[in-house]
Amino acid sequence: MPAVAATQALFAPLKVGDITVPNRIQIAPMTRNRSDKTVPSDLMAEYYAQRARGGAGLIVSDGVLITRQGTEFEAAPGIWNAEQVAGWKKVTDAIHTNGSFAYAQLWHLGRVSHPDAPQQKLAGVPVYAPSAISARGGKFRFLPGQPGYVTPTVLEDPTIIIEQFKQAAINAKEAGFDGVELHGANGYLISQFMDSNSNKRTDKWGGSIENRTRFALEVLKALVSVFGNNVAIKLSPAGGYNDMGMPLEETLETFRYLLTEISKLPLAYIVLVRYSPYLDAEYDGKKRATIHDILESYRSYITNPNTKLYLNADLQGDEAAKLIEEGKIDGGSFGKPALTHPDFAKRLKYGKPLDNVLNEALMLIGAGDDPAKWDEGFTDYPEAEYDASEI
Repeated sequence: MPAVAATQALFAPLKVGDITVPNRIQIAPMTRNRSDKTVPSDLMAEYYAQRARGGAGLIVSDGVLITRQGTEFEAAPGIWNAEQVAGWKKVTDAIHTNGSFAYAQLWHLGRVSHPDAPQQKLAGVPVYAPSAISARGGKFRFLPGQPGYVTPTVLEDPTIIIEQFKQAAINAKEAGFDGVELHGANGYLISQFMDSNSNKRTDKWGGSIENRTRFALEVLKALVSVFGNNVAIKLSPAGGYNDMGMPLEETLETFRYLLTEISKLPLAYIVLVRYSPYLDAEYDGKKRATIHDILESYRSYITNPNTKLYLNADLQGDEAAKLIEEGKIDGGSFGKPALTHPDFAKRLKYGKPLDNVLNEALMLIGAGDDPAKWDEGFTDYPEAEYDASEI
């Protein structure tokens, strides 16, 4: 049976880098937080296998830490050692065996880490950022007193981190990923370099738009040197989350320049995160985000015909299909609905309701919870019932 009319456009194949994915549905990266002391677990492999069986065209991993960092999520996975690579190989094998493709989202938190977190202590280095400016907000629930963010140490030589991103890409290739996505959104290190409020440097990595975007572009070039056409980036121009956000005109100029330069690289795709209230934090009595129309503002600046565009944040299946039909996007990137429905893509295809209720309390498991129960709110969501005549 063909896809229902409202979502039919989502089910055309799409060339993404060197692979052709069977449909336009991307499972978005989220911090699902079920690793075993930074090593991807067998439970994670089952989670991703479920969503591959459920028909997703492209699956992007949890945010993957490229080096030890003191995150708010004690069970976030990494990719800096052989044990982690072996764990991710189980994940990619599970995804491929069940008919989908896998990208690893490479992640460095920068200033939104904490020096008292166990992993940061093991790393033996400070919390690094472009400038010694702390992010407002944040809460490290597993640390006594639930502290917020600290003033970071200036990253004197950003090329050190660029090399860590490159090594993470090498490790991701060894782990069997089809490509890598750079986490350039939501106030983490890449964003911190681009935002003039968090980057006050006076060297070649700060000041002008060209300098503030240099770090992102150099990281992308390093990733391309490993993965060729199979590199992507996720961007959130509206800001808000983790104390990000510039005035509108500066935001437009920064991201339009960045996308113009990115279009000179052989990237597989770009994910643009549109404004979402969920990602808009309040500081000093006002919201932080710079609200504007993301597609209208930036779509025309993605000029490489081989670089596809996915849209993310509060996206509905029929809405994504309509935007594809109109030529405004190439695919939809879905987070919470795909977390809550292992057969998310299949439900969209056959018109099944998205009626599983998100377990907010268990969406992100923190340190101290019982790993024996980590399947709850993770791999225990039911699939819909399908009659043989429907499929």
